[in-house]
Amino acid sequence: MTDAKSSSTWLWVLGGFGLFLLFLCILAGIGYTVATLVGTPSASAFGAGNGKIGVIDLTGVILSSDSVIDQLQTFADDDSIRAIVLHVNSPGGGAAASQEIYEEVRSIRKSKPIVTSIESVGASGAYYIAAGTQKIYANEASVVGSIGVIMEWTNYGDLMHWAKLKPDVITSGPLKDAGDPSREMTPAERAYFQSLVDNMFAQFVRDVAQGRGLPESTIKPLATGQVWTGQQALGLHLIDARGGFRDAVLATARQVGIHGEPMVVKPAVHHRSLIEVLTGDASDLLPNPSKLLEKQQGFYFLWR
Repeated sequence: MTDAKSSSTWLWVLGGFGLFLLFLCILAGIGYTVATLVGTPSASAFGAGNGKIGVIDLTGVILSSDSVIDQLQTFADDDSIRAIVLHVNSPGGGAAASQEIYEEVRSIRKSKPIVTSIESVGASGAYYIAAGTQKIYANEASVVGSIGVIMEWTNYGDLMHWAKLKPDVITSGPLKDAGDPSREMTPAERAYFQSLVDNMFAQFVRDVAQGRGLPESTIKPLATGQVWTGQQALGLHLIDARGGFRDAVLATARQVGIHGEPMVVKPAVHHRSLIEVLTGDASDLLPNPSKLLEKQQGFYFLWR
């Protein structure tokens, strides 16, 4: 009797394990199917479509350049894509990331038409990138401009004092720990950081002027950090035409000889499958206080 019960128990265990393996196989199959589907470039046609226009969305705060540059290079190397439209809705972001995308746009511009369509916001770093394209479209109520640099971090010195914590720092030079958020900034440190901001600001003005084909003397008076509406920006030569996304796509299609309605193609977007989420590193899914602090520090081309 005991042997029979033991055999029955093992059969249940093996059966349960087999069902678990089957469940994992089904999940893997679903994950593979979803990954394959979302990894396929999406295409939509305004009409029949006798030519392709590549569209890249630039949305939200720009923290990294990698994804956008990869998308730009993919469309630049694809001979079936006749032109590229950057669809912008962003307040800007990291100074270096914005500059890297600008440089890639300028490089592509030499061999393939690339224009910008600004939706609600195309400011600071996003405008920096737009200035590198051949033409900028914006709606009359779009927010455009904010040419300038900002550097900020949170000073938690008073909090540490309240908690009776005192940092001990040893450095190799007087500016090595400049900007330490646990204390007030010294006059020498403030002058040091201001010099860096001024240098980046000069680069911003220079690159916008070059991208727009205007003298720096025309851009400099507009580089106060303020924004304008699309209606105002046209008279200030910050944009080239008023109009929405469809206007930009159709005008660009005509420019490259596409007759009728073009086909709009967007780059493949990879979404993590369930298997990748379950088996991968979950650290990027959980909030990390140290990383949140890191994102607050640095130099930004960002409109607040």
